[in-house]
Amino acid sequence: MSLPQDYLERVYAGVLGKIIGVYLGRPFEGWPYEAIMQHLGEINYYVHDRLGVPLIVTDDDISGTFTFIRALEDYGYDPEISPAQIGQTWLNYLIEEQTVLWWGGMGNSTEHTAYLRLKQGYEPPFSGSVELNGKVVAEQIGAQIFIDGWALVAPGNPEFAADLAGRAGSVSHGGEAVYGAQCLAAMEAQAFVESDINKLIDTGLSVIPNDSIIYRMINDIREWYAAEPDWRKGRELLAARYGYHIYGGNCHMVPNHGLMIMSLLYGDDDFQRTLMIVNTCGWDTDCNSGNIGCLMGIKDGLAGLAAGPDYRGPVADRMYIPTADGGNAITDAVSQTVRLVNTARAMQGMEPIAPKAGARFHFDLPGAVQGFMNDDSVEARDIVDISNAQAPALSNRGERLLSLDYAALAPGRVGRVGTAVFVPSAAVSEHFEGPGYNLFASPQLYPGQTIRARVLADSANASAVDVGLYVQHYNREDGLEVLVGASERMSAGDTAELEWQVPDLEGYPIANVGIQISGDGGASGRVYLDWLTWDGAPNVRLKRPHPHDFTRWDRKMRGMMWKKAWVNGLDAAKGKMVFIDRYPETYRLIQNEGRGLMMHGCRDWTDYQVSATLTPHMCKAGGLGARVQGMKRHYALLCDEESTRLVSTLEGEDTVLAEASGGWTLGNPHQLALKVEGNTLSGYLDGALVVKAEDAENRFPGGGIALISEEGRIGCEDVEVRPV
Repeated sequence: MSLPQDYLERVYAGVLGKIIGVYLGRPFEGWPYEAIMQHLGEINYYVHDRLGVPLIVTDDDISGTFTFIRALEDYGYDPEISPAQIGQTWLNYLIEEQTVLWWGGMGNSTEHTAYLRLKQGYEPPFSGSVELNGKVVAEQIGAQIFIDGWALVAPGNPEFAADLAGRAGSVSHGGEAVYGAQCLAAMEAQAFVESDINKLIDTGLSVIPNDSIIYRMINDIREWYAAEPDWRKGRELLAARYGYHIYGGNCHMVPNHGLMIMSLLYGDDDFQRTLMIVNTCGWDTDCNSGNIGCLMGIKDGLAGLAAGPDYRGPVADRMYIPTADGGNAITDAVSQTVRLVNTARAMQGMEPIAPKAGARFHFDLPGAVQGFMNDDSVEARDIVDISNAQAPALSNRGERLLSLDYAALAPGRVGRVGTAVFVPSAAVSEHFEGPGYNLFASPQLYPGQTIRARVLADSANASAVDVGLYVQHYNREDGLEVLVGASERMSAGDTAELEWQVPDLEGYPIANVGIQISGDGGASGRVYLDWLTWDGAPNVRLKRPHPHDFTRWDRKMRGMMWKKAWVNGLDAAKGKMVFIDRYPETYRLIQNEGRGLMMHGCRDWTDYQVSATLTPHMCKAGGLGARVQGMKRHYALLCDEESTRLVSTLEGEDTVLAEASGGWTLGNPHQLALKVEGNTLSGYLDGALVVKAEDAENRFPGGGIALISEEGRIGCEDVEVRPV
């Protein structure tokens, strides 16, 4: 089936609806209706501030939805992708007891149970089945909360969306949970071409068994809706017949699916009212609200999201996806939209889209700001008004830009607008820690890379201003320091393309990138940011950026952001850091069983060399990874006491590309280096080239780096990544 003409914008609306719904319901997740009404009243808008929690948070509904769909990308966009391959995607991107899931234990958390089954070798769909895990565990809500991506890549094809959702859901769930997921996926896919709620519900019913509980419950809800106009009384009927007192476990599919159907019927086809009902009714509020927000976004588009209060403004497209792919953790709704659209296009044999030549930040969707916000420092606070617009100079091309309206640029004050490329300082708190909800990330931007941007000065500007690129990086005390690069003096109507190679930052990670505006006293006007991007290989030394201090190693010490830039997939990472300052090495790698990776970098790194000094103390093997695409997909240079080898690892299984006799000596430091260039891999030990290989399949064209330990302890000093 061909893609709708407005497909890109409708996917964007669906992604926005998903994250808005999650952020709306997350602060009171699990509350019953009675508690919500007593303490909060009807949920007509965000309530995070009333409960003292952040708005933009890590959440399994978001991170799981936009992670598991990447199975299609990783397995060649095969529309026949198997449940087993989707299960491998779990094992690759999840870091056990750290990311995405609620790690509540075997038989308690359905998703944790499924993960352990996958590790034990049970293949989907058996891994999530009622037969293996029991009816109560298998029929919890998780199969449904992750399905939106499968519907978003199957526009107008509800049968295909339901099939994909069934395959994905069976990794972790069975029975009624899978039926609920298939029903919702079909409705979302059909929402691209059908706007009538009742017809969408008919579509959902058409893909599930008519003797299922979900099927019967939906028909009951429709009867109640026809007879009872008050949604509150409808909720009472649902709670009495299908409530938690009947369907047990921590969060059963049946009651929550019922609330979603009820809110759609009683919501008067209005985004705000529909989300108000589903959130006020309680139970699994972020899950239910996220799914319904996505469906309503697809169905009614961006106009539907804008019909009520401003849900988009506070969100500013921001979202977090913490996984073993750390470079994708700090992201935005536009970037994930383009990824989903290109997945659907690839499955239909179409070329990918690349707005504005593939710029990372292109703003080429209505209302898109891609996380750009005012810098909160004293000299720059609240000077610029940010909006999405079509500038006159580009209107003939139909492209949109970020409009930056500035005022009162008094001496010493600047307008500074940027977006996060690493963990924001506000996200370093207890709200981003704990089982499954850690904000694991690597920076997206590094020293040695070249930032480029196109800016325009409005033709009505009264005076010239200086417009330049800047980055903010963390310092010793985890504060942010501003570094300004390339700058142009711009008069009314001027256009400039700025270019700046980021210099060495002594190991401190970059937190934000953006545009700075400064001028003569009192200057006011408007500048447009057309696009901003960067390219090139990093040229960086990842090291302890401040002197070693044995007196400051308690958990509350500052100066830790350089360590948070690593995504730690080692066994010893569970519950504690493995490279706190009491250890003499910069990094200490501890792996109890199998292979563990401590990862850094981005999927778009291609040709580079990674090197480090490693001291094996007691270990089976260890070394360096390159073009790392998760826990189970990477190239590696591995050493033990007998040999040195280059391997390609897919689904956790090694293919030896080259091997040489002679390895390292326990207790002694060794310099290792792994170079990747095109499909050629070269491994060096103590300065000598010892293994070299061609990977004709070029399985991993890009990815970050890793420090690797197998069953033991390895010390490591500074790590370097250089262009080849």
